[in-house]
Amino acid sequence: MSSAKDVKGPPARGPEAAPGAEPEPPSGRDSDPEPPARGRGADPEPPPPGGVLWSLSGDIRALLMLPAALTLQVAHPAVGAGVDEHSVFRTDPWGRGERSLRSLQLWVYGGAEAAEEGRRLRVLHRTIQGTDTRGRPYHALTPANYAWVHATGFPVYQHAARYLIRPMAPAQERALYAEWLQVGRILGIHDRDMPQSIEEFWPYWEKMLAGEIEATTVVRELVDVDQPVPPPDRGPWPLRAVLRALWPVLLPPLVRFRRFVTIGLMPPDARAAVGLPWSAEQEKRLRRMCAVLRVVVPVLPERLRYLPRARAARAARRTAAPNG
Repeated sequence: MSSAKDVKGPPARGPEAAPGAEPEPPSGRDSDPEPPARGRGADPEPPPPGGVLWSLSGDIRALLMLPAALTLQVAHPAVGAGVDEHSVFRTDPWGRGERSLRSLQLWVYGGAEAAEEGRRLRVLHRTIQGTDTRGRPYHALTPANYAWVHATGFPVYQHAARYLIRPMAPAQERALYAEWLQVGRILGIHDRDMPQSIEEFWPYWEKMLAGEIEATTVVRELVDVDQPVPPPDRGPWPLRAVLRALWPVLLPPLVRFRRFVTIGLMPPDARAAVGLPWSAEQEKRLRRMCAVLRVVVPVLPERLRYLPRARAARAARRTAAPNG
């Protein structure tokens, strides 16, 4: 999950980054391109086919989880400042979203491309630095910042799955966390910079919520229903033309829904730490919506239930199974 910042990087280095792309500093003890234990030439493995992430991140319901993760990422003072100062999310929100989703899907379903995507993101962020919302210098490749961006995916997936899919059994939660650690390695995070178990993760999570997370400028923009959003600039031109004509009517309910799922699918302790309001009536509405999705989505044909890269990976796995 991806989502965290899309930056205005050097054009020759490819498109902007996806959620969660904040690796280590380019110098000092954390400067290794990959964790030393793996060594050069040994790329980290993506999460296993058939695992928890394999099923979860390609499901169309995962799209509803991403705004909560992204908002939590930019609630970190350094990450929020980096996005505020360097991101294209205001000028190119649809392109940013498309690139972010592509990157996240590569981490899980990309095979050999997963590690290459992780390296691309690291290169892209080498020049991103500044001063955070508390006046402290930051660099996009600082391990502590990157660890937070990556960390937000696990609690959001774990919490939102209770609503949209089903509560996870303890064994599934542990499997999800182990697979999320694998994603972290793909992104270039050293094991020493990530909590290595669920038992280590939750104290880290609570510490971050208590002392570091805040309602940054970007957080406020992401949940602001009055924030301007341009009409989509992707897809067939007739569809784009229709959306452009109807955009004044479509935008208000769209941004209200975005705020609703962003706050509603955020873990309650994180929601409280950021200071986002949520009422009992909103909780009832969220549960009703998710109850419908839990019934409808599983009976959809695969081409509608799964995102394109997930569908392709699932089909390739089925094809290879008789020979495996």
